[in-house]
Amino acid sequence: MADRRGDQFLRHQIPINWLVIRLKPTRLSGHLKIRAFGFLSGLLGALGLSSLSAAEQPIRIGASMSITGKAYSVQGGYGREGYQLCQKHVNAQGGILGRPIEFIIYDDGSDKKTAVDLYEKLIVEDKVDAVLGPYGSAITDAVADVTEKHRQLMIAPNASTTSIWEKGRRYLIMMVSPAEGMSAGVLDFAARNGLKTLAVLNQDALVPNAVAKGAREMAKKRGVELVFSETYPNGTADFSNILNKVKATKPDVLVVASIRLDDLVTVTHQMKEMDFNVRMLSNLPYGLLPEYHQRLGKEAEFVYSGSFWEAGLPNPGNQEFVTAYEKEFNRAPAVQSANAYAGCQLFVAAVQRAGSTDSDKLREVLLALKTKTVLGDFAVDERGFQIGHKAITIQWQDGKQVVVWPDELASGKPRLPTPLWGER
Repeated sequence: MADRRGDQFLRHQIPINWLVIRLKPTRLSGHLKIRAFGFLSGLLGALGLSSLSAAEQPIRIGASMSITGKAYSVQGGYGREGYQLCQKHVNAQGGILGRPIEFIIYDDGSDKKTAVDLYEKLIVEDKVDAVLGPYGSAITDAVADVTEKHRQLMIAPNASTTSIWEKGRRYLIMMVSPAEGMSAGVLDFAARNGLKTLAVLNQDALVPNAVAKGAREMAKKRGVELVFSETYPNGTADFSNILNKVKATKPDVLVVASIRLDDLVTVTHQMKEMDFNVRMLSNLPYGLLPEYHQRLGKEAEFVYSGSFWEAGLPNPGNQEFVTAYEKEFNRAPAVQSANAYAGCQLFVAAVQRAGSTDSDKLREVLLALKTKTVLGDFAVDERGFQIGHKAITIQWQDGKQVVVWPDELASGKPRLPTPLWGER
């Protein structure tokens, strides 16, 4: 019978005692690695003590994260920390299958081609026991071709675009709800409060295109008229001309989608400069990042964003995760931190149930598994596509993220309508 301690880790993942050895990243060949147990083995050898037995050798988990690169370095930094904290907690609880885990995390520089090469290296040269996903849908989509080629199962904690799971892949597991639903909360509020018109502005990229498509489809179902929809090219720095076109349509609701935090910050700032007012403004997906409010200050107030997680949600172990994360990294976790931590949680539970890191055995376990992580519900269909997890909507209120949708999870009420810029 497979070891059932994975269930215990999912529900009680924060240990009472901490590891004596503090995990610290080191640079090797321009890449970032975590090598706690390799260091320990070398130290034992230098002292003339017996090295770790085969059963005690770490289960090595490979991944890339966007530690550098303008596009994703903020998000990738949070994701790396989620993996690091999970490693610490798993090992403090005795590891899995009697072995510690060791993450090997390379920096992909926010570049798809680099990430593809790194996953090939992890599997072929480093011969890791397992892999977990990188940051972002676009990079996940690229590296999934590598993991499929090698029949290596990959849990993808930070990928949310439906199209990735429409390519017949067998070894890819989705953690979070689809990006297409990220504007559901805003459009629900719009319909319930008599708002009639919607404008959509999005970057030409995988996730923003999915968000925009979802917004248009949900608006139609909710009886909200689409009065403007335009996709802008990558690299756009000045949005004043396109915002003037949007302003002319007088939308009640504006949904802006970009995977560039700079875009969302600039759009919000330029809306204020040109006195462009809407009843509801939703910036997706990175309007949820602490850095969005840090850069905009009061201009970020009243802005909505979709999210997959929030620190106050009553998910099993969530409060303990937040407390431990803040203690470890001296900052609050972001959704990318929770996604990565939950992906690691799920991997541990699957290995315990399967009694192995074999990809086919893990896949069989995960397709049948219905459980909860710090993110909330987990369940997938035969494609590995997420069907259990649900997105939430947050609004920036007094410098804090407040969950305003769905009603049963709300920690506050939406401040609606958004005040005019000149009245704030």
